[in-house]
Amino acid sequence: MRRSSRWGMLLVLLLIVLAGCTKQGNVHSETGVEEKKIRIGLSFDSFVIERWQRDRDVFVSTAQDLGAEVNVQNANGDVKEQISQIEYLIDKGMDVIVVIAVDSEACSEVLKKAEDAGIKVVSYDRLVRNANADLYISFDNEEVGKLMAETLAEKVPEGGNIVTIFGPTTDHNVTMMEQGFNEVMKDKNINIVYSIYATDWLAEQAYNAINEALSITPYIDGVLCGNDNLASEAVRALSENRMAGFVVVTGQDADLAACQRIVEGTQTMTVYKPVDKLAKSAAEFAVKLAKGEDIEVSETINDGTYNVPYVKLEPVAVNKQNLDEVIIDGGFQQRDEVYLNVYDQN
Repeated sequence: MRRSSRWGMLLVLLLIVLAGCTKQGNVHSETGVEEKKIRIGLSFDSFVIERWQRDRDVFVSTAQDLGAEVNVQNANGDVKEQISQIEYLIDKGMDVIVVIAVDSEACSEVLKKAEDAGIKVVSYDRLVRNANADLYISFDNEEVGKLMAETLAEKVPEGGNIVTIFGPTTDHNVTMMEQGFNEVMKDKNINIVYSIYATDWLAEQAYNAINEALSITPYIDGVLCGNDNLASEAVRALSENRMAGFVVVTGQDADLAACQRIVEGTQTMTVYKPVDKLAKSAAEFAVKLAKGEDIEVSETINDGTYNVPYVKLEPVAVNKQNLDEVIIDGGFQQRDEVYLNVYDQN
């Protein structure tokens, strides 16, 4: 009996030891040393714009597939809140912080704190000025402005009137987009009768802009909208004045509502940016940075002080003629949703 009791106690002790050895954690099978999991902080401006939720989902999924954890923060358009959230990510010891900045200037100091803490920084979609980020990954935003301008130059008659509704000046992409727009329009005989920069990308400002422009002149031939969310309110104002479908309207992001307006005929074009590719690439680069691997980027962009490695993706102009091929066949939007309000001959 005593011998059986001893064997029983030994068995219990053995089970306890085995349980301790299989405790959760990444343990290298050969060395027995626990591997540190890569941690990425992802700081968003907000999720008001439709595409940001898609960016988040693709980025998180890709990073997780590569063995990283992602801590997502949403500033809801509040720059002070975003700075506070980035400080939180610094305190949590992230390996990399990826930022979609509310304000391209205001976030520079807090990102320098991240650099001082040995944390890699990625400017995602929007370049953070004077921050010396380890990587800037975005689309060719000057080309976005050129594509919009080319549509307006082609569709608006000589001497016609247009309204320009850009995004906020705090978004450096807006500056780049406007540069591209001006480059195309500088020699065109087209009049800008009213122009605004929509603070915080607030769509209702586009609605007000159209009505202000109509108080100056009843003749509007085209509207540049900095994104599809602004275009939605511009089209609403045009509709109330029985002008929708007769005025050239541009936007960007290929939001579902914009695609619906294009097939309905109330929005002329949108600039499609393959955000799935952007988010996937950004996650892959973030993991490489965390591992200390060479990211092999040949192009740079000046952030005002520093030359930052720049991964630049190409945008695509989408209109009624190529929407099916680019947006639907490419899997970005579903046909039944795009054609929800119109008869689909296909």
